[in-house]
Amino acid sequence: MNRFANKTILVTGGSSGIGLAAAQAYAAEGARVVITARDQAALDQVRPSLGDRAIAIRNDAGSAASAKALAQALAEQGIKLDAVFLNAGVAKFAPLDAVDEALWDLTFDTNVKGPYFQIQALAPLLNRGASIVINGSINAHLGMPSSSVYAASKAAVISLARTLSAELLPAGVRVNVVSPGPVETPLYGKLGLDQAALEATAAQIQSQVPLGRFGKPAEIASTVLHLSSPESAFIVGTEIIVDGGMSQL
Repeated sequence: MNRFANKTILVTGGSSGIGLAAAQAYAAEGARVVITARDQAALDQVRPSLGDRAIAIRNDAGSAASAKALAQALAEQGIKLDAVFLNAGVAKFAPLDAVDEALWDLTFDTNVKGPYFQIQALAPLLNRGASIVINGSINAHLGMPSSSVYAASKAAVISLARTLSAELLPAGVRVNVVSPGPVETPLYGKLGLDQAALEATAAQIQSQVPLGRFGKPAEIASTVLHLSSPESAFIVGTEIIVDGGMSQL
């Protein structure tokens, strides 16, 4: 398929995991892809895999000022967007008695404030018919211990998809959410757990997935591309859960 020929698409957090898988899938279907991340070296490493027209921009996904700077940088290059995948996020798990204000602020700045102000800043650059996809999480629906702050942040962006869809629809822009279950990405190595705790957590999570395994980034990316394409034109302000059946137990 070549659903994104002559389209320009932005992927935040596009240097690894689900973001990179989505960026590569967009590029494979003809898109010019713009990716962002905090790590310039990681951006430089993956940009060649996205084709000659790919653009990599260092950006802080949790900063309103950076959101405006990104929009300005795109506008200065005359770039208009046909789809945006707001994928950048953090996942720090801690029990209630170990949560501090720094963890709360980092999580909500990156997972909620950043996407909100990025949408605000990018709105003038969105072509009619554009699609915004936000990366949510099934944790918004599960009562998983130690996930309270992360889960709350993802519940917030699911709500934003509904309300911002209503605001942006008159401009021809749809907003939806893809909520992955456990996926094989570097994010799991950044939960703030030591190796033994990480392995125990991974085994415990996997045991709750009816398919018996973690998902693959490409499997989430395929849903992101569907929500970004004209074939999903009747899907507005909703959430698609991709979790191997985990949330159905």
